[in-house]
Amino acid sequence: MLKSKSAGFVGLVVLGLMAAPNVYGQGLGNSPYSRLGLGDYNPNLGGVRQQGMGGVGLAAPNSTNVNDINPAMLYYTGRTTYEAGFNGQYKTLRNATASNKTGSATLGYLALSFPISKSWAASLGLRPYSSVDYESNTVGTVTNDNSGAQALQQQKGEGEITEAYMAHAFRVAKGLTVGASASYIFGTIDESVGTTVVTSDATSATDITKSVILDHLHYSDFTFRGAAHYRGKVNDGLNYNLGGVYTFQTDLNGTRTTSLQREDAGGVLIEELPIETDKKGAATLPALTQFGISLDNNKTWSASLDVAQQQWSKYKGFGGTASGTALNNTVRVGIGGEFTPDPTSVENYFKRVSYRAGLSVSQMPYRPGGQTLYDRAISWGFAFPMPSATPLDATILSLAFTYGQRGNTDNSTLVENGRSRIVSNVKEDYIRMQLGVTLNNRWFIKRRIE
Repeated sequence: MLKSKSAGFVGLVVLGLMAAPNVYGQGLGNSPYSRLGLGDYNPNLGGVRQQGMGGVGLAAPNSTNVNDINPAMLYYTGRTTYEAGFNGQYKTLRNATASNKTGSATLGYLALSFPISKSWAASLGLRPYSSVDYESNTVGTVTNDNSGAQALQQQKGEGEITEAYMAHAFRVAKGLTVGASASYIFGTIDESVGTTVVTSDATSATDITKSVILDHLHYSDFTFRGAAHYRGKVNDGLNYNLGGVYTFQTDLNGTRTTSLQREDAGGVLIEELPIETDKKGAATLPALTQFGISLDNNKTWSASLDVAQQQWSKYKGFGGTASGTALNNTVRVGIGGEFTPDPTSVENYFKRVSYRAGLSVSQMPYRPGGQTLYDRAISWGFAFPMPSATPLDATILSLAFTYGQRGNTDNSTLVENGRSRIVSNVKEDYIRMQLGVTLNNRWFIKRRIE
């Protein structure tokens, strides 16, 4: 039995690592907001368990899932645990005049945690850090031109930054654990701005050319996170938990290659002129502070409240320059919980199923005309233990769903690179699903001969 479980574990690891290079970088569908900062940023909201509870769980210990939202709680994972998550998303984007539907699926994350001693545990994993996926097309007139020429501008961006991490947790006193993680951040973002000028005397496609400025950014550097967790008892039937995580501000080193291209109307390259090659620089990633509190009865239920604050006003793009669009500090609040009617039930399987739900509201760093935009979401999920579970190993299939809205369709004034213009905000209605597979196994057992 142990050999077959180990083979299955190795198979899932290999399958996940083989799939990772192919699915990372696809993002989760077109999002105009991924133009900002480093793209659609993943703000340390954990795995499939936390997603089902509204992205909360900073202070909610769990013995069956990998808790990478707070490294200090790895101590509570008593068995070697492997977890893989797979994401899917479908959403509708709309502004004041048009709408569009998009969606895709990606590998969400890979994680492995294991106890080292009675007071020390560790984990390692791979997860998305941010993604860029947008395309914007605008039509305007040519400045100081009276011939009726039109300028067609296309802005595109794609790519993803990935985080590979290792974390450790230590029990330092009764109820108190501390943790830390070191992450290697790497990935590539490609952005382009193309301009096509169509004059009134153009008679064929060969008379039309497109000028494109291409930016190829590659990042690779380390970030660090510190964490703490305290578990205390209110009475025999009620426990409380406090948890905190601080992600340090980081200068993320990278290189940039910029070139100018000329294309014909069919997109065929005419010429390419290099502007700069492998120029070194860094982007400043803001610090993230997270705090959580939870209550549980150590058996069937838990309820959590998490608050997070991130200093996006200190973000700087590649080369240390301020972002073209000013960003602002953000606050996120989430509340959620889970309920398992009877984890030891033999007669009724559904009493062993865990039911999860949560709500969250977060500010967006982009404030057009000083107006705060929000991301509001409701989440729910389930954890289905496989009937073959034993005291030595267990398999759990988890599902998490999120329905949310972010942004609005109001008109606002956008100030970008010192210039202001009236734009229509974009509203996103989305539904996300995450499938998680968790394998628990007790390794390194010393056999006794009786």
